[in-house]
Amino acid sequence: MLMADSAHIAREQLKAAMARLAEGDREALEEVYLATRVKLFGICLRILGDRKEAEDALQDVYINLWQRADRYDPSRASPISWLATFARNRAIDRLRVGKVRGGAVAEEEAFDLSDDAPLADELLIDAERSARVHTCLETLSGNQRENIRAAFFDGFTYAELAERADVPLGTMKSWIRRGMARLKNCLEAAA
Repeated sequence: MLMADSAHIAREQLKAAMARLAEGDREALEEVYLATRVKLFGICLRILGDRKEAEDALQDVYINLWQRADRYDPSRASPISWLATFARNRAIDRLRVGKVRGGAVAEEEAFDLSDDAPLADELLIDAERSARVHTCLETLSGNQRENIRAAFFDGFTYAELAERADVPLGTMKSWIRRGMARLKNCLEAAA
């Protein structure tokens, strides 16, 4: 129960920081950065495959977040989900416009983040969240589960997924949208 309480407190602190950030509070940006940098960097690195590119994409995320924090709607998504989607989209944007240089980092370098290592309780909270997400993903239909994983964990665009599955883009978007709605309901029930 203690981990659930810690997760709830961390989520509420991040929501409060996002609200203050939307009002132009510079200190709130630092709080959001400290709470999310490792996860968002990991998303960028997974998609871009290059440490320097991931760092550049992450910088773009926080610059754009400063300018657009007022667009965050806590009734529609948790702060970390919204920020993860934001980071994913920034990384994919960099791929689309060809800003990415060739090459990829070795696996060992991916673990050598330039940030301080997270505290043990943060690792436990993240592990609990990850377990909930993966448990809820298993409740989805096969095509929803596979395409959500490919889109959000592997960085595929909806168009790429539609092409791979040989279905219209609208069908792919519907599969993912319905799957995300079921996933959200499952996660809310587990919280």
